[in-house]
Amino acid sequence: MAITNVLAELPVDDFDAALNWYAHLFGRPAERRPMDGLAEWQLTESGGVQVFHAPDTAGSALLTLSVDDLPRHHADLAARDLSVREITTGEQARFASIADPDGNTITFAELLDRT
Repeated sequence: MAITNVLAELPVDDFDAALNWYAHLFGRPAERRPMDGLAEWQLTESGGVQVFHAPDTAGSALLTLSVDDLPRHHADLAARDLSVREITTGEQARFASIADPDGNTITFAELLDRT
């Protein structure tokens, strides 16, 4: 079996508000709207995010996105008035999280160079 794409799913209650919030987070509107209540952002060549209208499970998702320069990314999010939490550092990576309006948690992570 060859996996060619991975899509993380984020359930939301207010779909229109979520479209605006995620467009603000990713800096662009969704690339695809394959059906009512579903939007997709392609974030890498083989990975993306789906935001879908699912009031019963809204706010239950956890998503981790790897970034190459967390301090720069953190500053960019803060400059766009997105309430990203402070950076914390673990043994192998540093992290900062943000919650969408429904409470889904998106964590940005950067591996530390331990060479």
